[in-house]
Amino acid sequence: MPISSNAVDAPRPGDRPHFIRSRGAIALAVLCLVSAILIAYHNSFSGPFVFDDGPAIPGNPTVRQLSHLGDVLSPPRENGQTVGGRPLVNLSLAVNYAIGGTAVRGYHVFNLTVHILGALVLFGIARRTLLQPTLRDRFGSAATPLALAVALLWAVHPLLTESVTYVIQRTESLMGLFYLVTLYGFIRGAAEKGFARQAWLGLSITSCLAGMATKEVMVSAPVIVLLYDRTFVAGSWRAAWSKRKYFYAGLGLTWVLLIWLVLGAENRGGTAGLGLGDSIWTYALTQTRAITLYLRLAWWPQPLVFDYGTEAIVNLADALPFAVLITAALGGVVMSWRRRPVVAFLGVWFFAILAPSSSFVPIPVQPMAEHRMYLPLAAIVALVVVSVYSAWRRGCWFVFATAVLALVAGTVKRNEDFRSATSLWADTVAKRPANARAQCYLADALAAEGRFDEALARYDEAMRLDRPALARGDRSIHTDLLVNSGNVLRTLGRNDEAAQRYLDALRLDAGLVAARFNLGAVYLQTNRLPEAIGQFTRVLQLDPHYAAAHTSLGSALLLAGQSAEALSHYEVALRLDPSAKAQRDLGTALLYLKRWPEAEIHLADAVRLAPDSSQAHEFLGSALVAQGRKADAIAHYQRALQLDPGNGRVRRALESLAPSSHESR
Repeated sequence: MPISSNAVDAPRPGDRPHFIRSRGAIALAVLCLVSAILIAYHNSFSGPFVFDDGPAIPGNPTVRQLSHLGDVLSPPRENGQTVGGRPLVNLSLAVNYAIGGTAVRGYHVFNLTVHILGALVLFGIARRTLLQPTLRDRFGSAATPLALAVALLWAVHPLLTESVTYVIQRTESLMGLFYLVTLYGFIRGAAEKGFARQAWLGLSITSCLAGMATKEVMVSAPVIVLLYDRTFVAGSWRAAWSKRKYFYAGLGLTWVLLIWLVLGAENRGGTAGLGLGDSIWTYALTQTRAITLYLRLAWWPQPLVFDYGTEAIVNLADALPFAVLITAALGGVVMSWRRRPVVAFLGVWFFAILAPSSSFVPIPVQPMAEHRMYLPLAAIVALVVVSVYSAWRRGCWFVFATAVLALVAGTVKRNEDFRSATSLWADTVAKRPANARAQCYLADALAAEGRFDEALARYDEAMRLDRPALARGDRSIHTDLLVNSGNVLRTLGRNDEAAQRYLDALRLDAGLVAARFNLGAVYLQTNRLPEAIGQFTRVLQLDPHYAAAHTSLGSALLLAGQSAEALSHYEVALRLDPSAKAQRDLGTALLYLKRWPEAEIHLADAVRLAPDSSQAHEFLGSALVAQGRKADAIAHYQRALQLDPGNGRVRRALESLAPSSHESR
């Protein structure tokens, strides 16, 4: 993004020449800004996928084939998918997937790049705003360092870590970038003439359209641009409209795309929108506490909480202190309209960007979330910077520098919490111990690390905490708890207890695919084949594209002697998910049926796709032995033993083929 001087910042009579107007000073400011952000986020690149990352990235089939652009731009919307109705977010994930699959580093690099670009654009907006005629006399001589202070304090603030380090919250940061470019394009276009003017204004409209395809919060961008024009450029609503009515018509047309996407997203799978969860009144009361919390965290970003849960305020008396504060802030914005238009603009920026998730697009499953402060924080920072500079010109730079260092340290520390799912959820539970959802995800993380007893204790605690919500009819967390704890019990071999939890989950929600699939898996594991076949068949009625259910049904049918039908399900699974595992599963089924040449073909493909799979090498070796190709089989058995030295089956197979060859090379 070029940031250069033009007629707007040319010296006027009475202006003092100052080094900060030079291109070199701007380049130095950019270098400082980028360097500070890289330092603040240097430890953010290895954090795993957490929370909504799972269904949006590894569990999202539409990001796996970038060449299928129609699918990429039609992201899934079921189950409250974060990418639903946000095609450009899904496209960015598909690009990441095409480059590096599910390796997390690439996703973090993309997120940080977006954040850096956003900070640079904010620097440009702040600098050019301070050089506008209405502000030039007071701030023009220090425009560059003041703009740097705004961009730095915003970019390294720990409150933004969730928008940058939490991968799927690129929805917020990417939308933020488009929002800022929309405003920056207008500012440049208003100052230019001829083709350059049209190009910048065209960039503004294009960026606004892209933002609408990224996140619904973009809805306020056309209004903010018009307000900026009235406040800093044209001087009145009439002048702004008469000079640029076609431009504003173009911005307004971008709402058409947003409306179409919102309607197509169907309330984000039942997780956002009017008429969901608590009443509108209850949600409004809860938002008074949320906005007050956001304001406090802007000043003192401790403690930061990844997931605040769904706790709501139901009584006006409980919300009254927060409501008084918010009403006073809104009143201050209104009263500043005539005498302090800059303060009024920043106040409208703050409330307008927060408005969608705090009012007419309620999100009852997450009434408070720190990532919503990504852009609103910029208004608070800008107001603080210009206020401190106005009150204390000489000492303000020391204050700003000290604040930047403290904020960088806070961001580095906060990123440490994201180093693993366990550390993140343990931190969340420590700060919000009554949050049943956080307890559930901590249990999931502990189970993933093999700490099963600790995980079961957390699941039980989460179920205890969730009983009031269950009594109100909110079953979403409780069914997850039953299914996930059942999975742990099944891993421990406690199949009867596991089956009971799956059945309890199905009593709450008969259409719960995960519970039915896992119940079928218990029946398959305990050789209750008719029951297993029945459950897997029902799963496929609910979700015909569930590849794992096709594989499991194939296994049950194969053991029941229905080989032809079994193979047809293995083949469907392979078409749905052409992975190494699907090739191995089909190859293993053919091996079981003694169809050696066909088995070899699929197992060879499995080895090609996953050369470090011990099982693929083992089963390919078995297929080769069955065809009398012992030398080739020995090579694959040896590779399998290298990958899994404790595999007794492979060791015995090697000993039977060539007693002297059992040692892996």
